[in-house]
Amino acid sequence: MPDTLTSAPSTTQRLNLQVETVPFDEISQFSTRDRAYATGDERLREFYKYPVEWTSFARIAADKRADATQRDVLVKVLRNQYAKLDVSATTQDNIDALLDDDTFTVVTAHQPSLFTGPLYYVYKIISVLNLARELNRREDFRVVPVFITGGEDHDFDEINHLHLFGKTVEWQSGETGSVGRMSTKTLREPLDQLADILGQGDDARAIFERIERIHTEHKTYGAAAVALANELFGQYGLVVVNMDQPEFKRLLIPHIEREIFEQTSQPLVEATQQQLAEVGFGSQAHAREINFFYLRPGERNRIVLEDGVYKVLDTNLEFSEAELRAEIQQHPEHFSPNVVMRPIYQETVLPNLAYVGGGGELAYWLERKSQFEAFGLNFPMLIRRNSAVWIDKTAAKRMDKLDLSFRDLLADEDAVIRAFVNRNSENELNLKEEKKALHQLFERVAEKMREVDPTLGKAAKAEATSQLKALSQLEGRLLRAEKQKNETAIGQIRSVREKLFPGNGMQERYDNFLSFYVRYGEDFFAVLRENFDPLRAELVVVKDR
Repeated sequence: MPDTLTSAPSTTQRLNLQVETVPFDEISQFSTRDRAYATGDERLREFYKYPVEWTSFARIAADKRADATQRDVLVKVLRNQYAKLDVSATTQDNIDALLDDDTFTVVTAHQPSLFTGPLYYVYKIISVLNLARELNRREDFRVVPVFITGGEDHDFDEINHLHLFGKTVEWQSGETGSVGRMSTKTLREPLDQLADILGQGDDARAIFERIERIHTEHKTYGAAAVALANELFGQYGLVVVNMDQPEFKRLLIPHIEREIFEQTSQPLVEATQQQLAEVGFGSQAHAREINFFYLRPGERNRIVLEDGVYKVLDTNLEFSEAELRAEIQQHPEHFSPNVVMRPIYQETVLPNLAYVGGGGELAYWLERKSQFEAFGLNFPMLIRRNSAVWIDKTAAKRMDKLDLSFRDLLADEDAVIRAFVNRNSENELNLKEEKKALHQLFERVAEKMREVDPTLGKAAKAEATSQLKALSQLEGRLLRAEKQKNETAIGQIRSVREKLFPGNGMQERYDNFLSFYVRYGEDFFAVLRENFDPLRAELVVVKDR
């Protein structure tokens, strides 16, 4: 027998996948603020409370205890929600543990996008699962991974579609108002579209049957969205939360009243936005005087104050202050926070340590620290979720044949093609030396002309500009001629780049996870779990060999 035992290969190794990481600051497809926060730009330091470091969490836990989260309400609602679901033992244990004052959450959230929508829906969840796993290894308190699936406060057009294998599946519900409260009866057509695209392979049929079952078992879309996230990630202990709950809204009553009657948030957020502008960053979310909507079946409309009367826009509803205070007390579930108040709502309900989100989300969280202080809530750590790009075998083979690395493809398409043509041409395609010589020649001509008449120097300069422009045009003709010789290769470059950066954006913002799940199954999630490091600002690049 051998003296040592050989550990089993990871899923990444078993599938023969090559993984590399690229620092965020090299990814031009991410916004300037996104890269700035992820890489610790000092200009943003005053806009968040905790450094993104493992050593911060003990302090956050101590600070969060002061919020006195009503754990009994939280657990009661979660138990009721999960009573209708097939809950894993790990998730059930996590729910029960939330009654303990030494148990906290780490949270991510997303709209209930159709059949999960873009890839980063999955990336968010894997990021928060890995964060909780690592914290439970490091700390003496317990951490539960939580995924909030929204629904009452999102536009239907943002969630009603997905892209899969170059095709689009779209849902037309015919309803208005809260997305989460819409009926699942109208999902038959998008389910049929999905089945056609996925095809008849064993793995494709298996995952489709799971998705179909979930969306036909539940009457409302919000309930189906919770069930789908639980179906995919419950085995890892993920706790999925639907915030459209009367009991949760009752916990928010003091904050609803303060926001509506004192209009607390707008001046604080606008002041922070001005400070961000002064250090070079624009505003992310528009704060209104009142940042709540009024919910009724099929309707979700803004509340405004006009001439001392509280009105619900596009309806006949009007309230005096006394009437509206009574309505808040009796029916808090009728009040829906917008993007400005949603973080306050989440942190009121949950014993939370950190929020994990994408660049756009963290941009509006960075506008909220003073707002949290005003509402007497602890401001959580903000963590940039993990990002990834998957390179399938077809794209990988083309890249190898063209001798292109992933980093080569990060530039815009024209720059990638120009670099490829220059690198692979047998001829010199630039007139750099000729331009330099021409510039020097006209400098000498201009000097001689100025000696005769100082005003003639401008004429020489104008002629130099014209001649240099002509050389640039000739240089362009050289490049175009060489491109024609490499037409096939250039077409392949465009094809690969469009697959990795659809519309010059990130793959994770376009493709659906099913593109990869039908090939790898649960191994797709396992690879992400193995390679996502929650506090490292790096893009994970997975290449199928």
